[in-house]
Amino acid sequence: MAGRKVLVVATAPPDEAQLRAAISDAEEIRVVAPATDVSWLDWLTNDEDDARREARQTADRTASAVAGEASVEIDRTSQDTDAAQAIRDALRSFSADEIVVLTRPGDDTTWLDDEAVRAAIDAHGIPSRHLELTKT
Repeated sequence: MAGRKVLVVATAPPDEAQLRAAISDAEEIRVVAPATDVSWLDWLTNDEDDARREARQTADRTASAVAGEASVEIDRTSQDTDAAQAIRDALRSFSADEIVVLTRPGDDTTWLDDEAVRAAIDAHGIPSRHLELTKT
């Protein structure tokens, strides 16, 4: 289906070839990169700067990986630690046809199982898939 709009939720820098293959028919891509790599102590002490910086870098690398293949926009407000809120916010202004979640192999992706995140993904009835990247 040509002209698809894909919301990419990236928590890890992508393998360019794998990402391009996964969303090759997308015409518009919005990248959301929540800061999910926050330890309990960092969260408790509000020391989330490193996680937010890493999220910004992940968003940039994800957008660069698909640049030229489609119209790509990074949601610069998405580097918060609340992945569910980042997804809901992005879907308010971007009517995605699919949500693709990128993670590293073996990552602790318990945030994906979080009830709020699952509800944010499922609330709009948009198909979603989880790609565990082979490389970082």
